Amino acid sequence: MRKLIAPLFALLLLATNAAAAAQNTNSPKTTQAAKSNANAGTKRGPVFRATKEQIKQAQTLLKQRGHFAGEATGKLDDDTRAGLRKFQEAASMKVTGTLNAATLDKMNIALTDRQREIMRGQEEAAKPANANSR
Repeated sequence: MRKLIAPLFALLLLATNAAAAAQNTNSPKTTQAAKSNANAGTKRGPVFRATKEQIKQAQTLLKQRGHFAGEATGKLDDDTRAGLRKFQEAASMKVTGTLNAATLDKMNIALTDRQREIMRGQEEAAKPANANSR
């Protein structure tokens, strides 16, 4: 009987580990599938993106303020993102490291017409459904 218990215990342990591995939600495929299911039926609007010229202007301003030591290339690289985080923190803004509309506004860099449209669309989407029925 004792000779039978050890193999059964090992088999039970193996089955438990296999079941736990199958439930692992950290795998990229599972995470992507979960995101797809969560967003099913939800249409997402256009993404706000800074233009190359806006990035250059921001890099120049960051350099003037001592938050960035690189050249104004118009590319949103890691050093630029680090400089943006420093700027946002110094300006008491939400620290994202992205060149979003709020940061562009704080830097006095004008938005394009398309960016203004995107912002209006996001504001409309954020309004409660009941606000339009009043």
